[in-house]
Amino acid sequence: MKINSIKINSYGKLKNKEIELKNNLNLIYGNNESGKSTLLKFIINTFYGISKNKKGKELSDYDKYLPWDGEEFSGKIEYELDNGNKYEVFRDFKKKNPKIFDKEKNDISKEFNIDKAKGNEFFYEQTNIDEDLFCSTIVANQQEVKLEKGEQNLLIQKIANLVGTGEDNVSYRIAMDRINRRQRDEVGSVKSREKPMNVLQRRIDELENEKNSLEQYRNFKYELEENRNELLNEISNLENENNLIQEIKLINENEKIENEKIKIKEKLFTENLEKIEKIKNEFEKIENKNKKIKTEKNEEKNKLEKNKNKINKKLIIIFLILIIINILQFIFIKNNIFKYIFLLTVPTFLIFWYFYLKNKKNKIKIKEKENKKEIEKINIEKINVENQINLLEKSNKNLKEEINNLKNKFNEKIILEKQKIKNNYLKIIPEKKLDDILNLENINLEKEKVQSKLNDKKIELHTLDLDKENIEPKLDNLSKIEEELVNNNEKKSTLENLNLSMNLAKEILEESYEEMKNTITPKFTKNLSETINKITDGKYKNVRFSDEIGLIIELDNGSYEEVAKMSIGTIDQLYLSLRLSMAEDLSDEKMPIILDESFAYYDAKRLKNVLEFLYSNFKDHQIILLTCTAREREILDELNIKYNLIHMQD
Repeated sequence: MKINSIKINSYGKLKNKEIELKNNLNLIYGNNESGKSTLLKFIINTFYGISKNKKGKELSDYDKYLPWDGEEFSGKIEYELDNGNKYEVFRDFKKKNPKIFDKEKNDISKEFNIDKAKGNEFFYEQTNIDEDLFCSTIVANQQEVKLEKGEQNLLIQKIANLVGTGEDNVSYRIAMDRINRRQRDEVGSVKSREKPMNVLQRRIDELENEKNSLEQYRNFKYELEENRNELLNEISNLENENNLIQEIKLINENEKIENEKIKIKEKLFTENLEKIEKIKNEFEKIENKNKKIKTEKNEEKNKLEKNKNKINKKLIIIFLILIIINILQFIFIKNNIFKYIFLLTVPTFLIFWYFYLKNKKNKIKIKEKENKKEIEKINIEKINVENQINLLEKSNKNLKEEINNLKNKFNEKIILEKQKIKNNYLKIIPEKKLDDILNLENINLEKEKVQSKLNDKKIELHTLDLDKENIEPKLDNLSKIEEELVNNNEKKSTLENLNLSMNLAKEILEESYEEMKNTITPKFTKNLSETINKITDGKYKNVRFSDEIGLIIELDNGSYEEVAKMSIGTIDQLYLSLRLSMAEDLSDEKMPIILDESFAYYDAKRLKNVLEFLYSNFKDHQIILLTCTAREREILDELNIKYNLIHMQD
């Protein structure tokens, strides 16, 4: 795989930059701060994406290289795989995923897997190299070689890690020590006392003892609950009976009220009959009185007639006598004065008779008038009495109908209400008991009995509730203990699983390490030995890895020396040698080797050796050297090695 061209629109300090790269050796020259390291970051971020995560740094790559002037934050790389297929990857760094084009410029971005966190994984699928491996092997930047002398142990550790585990940031011993320390601190052992598992087990034992002592209250609670449920059932039945009795009592009371109403109407009916009878008696008296008046009137009339006739007879006789006397006195008395005076007795008598008869007649008229008034009065009374009788009889008739209607309707209502009550309570009270209660004569007595039973049961329930309240705190405590016990057992299970996982991890780590030592490590050390031999011009020929000491290197006299005791330059050579020795085994692709200021501590001889070694041994790889010095160019020219020179200042 090789990179053909790079086009940077805007990335950090680089703007509108185009770079053409050749197949083998490319020398990118520029002063410090000219953008060489920025170019390297652009290559890495274009292939793998740019992160907004600081990862312990002051600024994330995104924030560090984002243009301040708001220009387009983008660029593209054209590259070619070993099979000849060419691709272009264009990345707008403000977006998650790039666009990938084939050699016909077709967008094939969707043909690759897209990870939610990492984005489009096209480059990993094509090369089988992830970003971490890419940066720790075929790419070496200046931060990894420009170490102060006091930091050489870090680089030595990286080399040891690479030889021992295949990763420069993974140490078998450190990993194993960390697992053991975590296992000791986070789990504990049989011998420890205050570690999590020991403390947890003691607490579990305490909780088990407390739980066993409180279990009896749970059984007691179950008994209480059973008794309480039975009592509640009995109370419910009694309350149903009580409610039934209350409803029946209400019906009975309504029946009494209705009967009272009927009785009132019946009493009114009886009173009306008595009034009618009384009025009829009065009417009879009036009739008798009327008859008596008529009889007396007739008798008086007859008596008056008789008196009148008698008086008339007497008056006629007197009149006749007077006539006879006057006739006689006219015949026998000669005295005319006396004769005429006496003659006046006849008209005087006639006048007297007239007035007497008139007076008598007036008296009769007055009497008749009085009798007539009396009769009229009696007739009015009679009419009034008759009207009263009619009204009372009519009222009684209506009352009788009303009483009958009330009785019929109320009887129907009572029957319906009792049937309704029966239907309502049929599901909760047995039918026989229901019928017995419905037909009770003395409902009040039954109510007293039921109420008494109900009160007794409620007292029993209250007693049970008090007992329950007394054991409730103990049961609450038991629940808390059980809950804590469950949690602690879960924690114990978690710790046991963690312990098992750590044991398994140690076992796998040890097996992997042994396999690494038996397979990969020998290959690494062989390649490393060959590479360091060529780079150092035969000064160092053999490198070995020891579990106890770490990396050791064979000297000219045949003895071995710890790498930690070597110079920084030698250590740098060793680190680079190890990276170069891994280049062939990383991928099926012949990956480019990118070195950014990697020869800072190399003297002229070492630099000449390593450049000659790179040119001779990695002709199938594209090599990109980024430097701020003219040493590399001068040596390449001296060795007559062709290279592609790129000036970053252009």
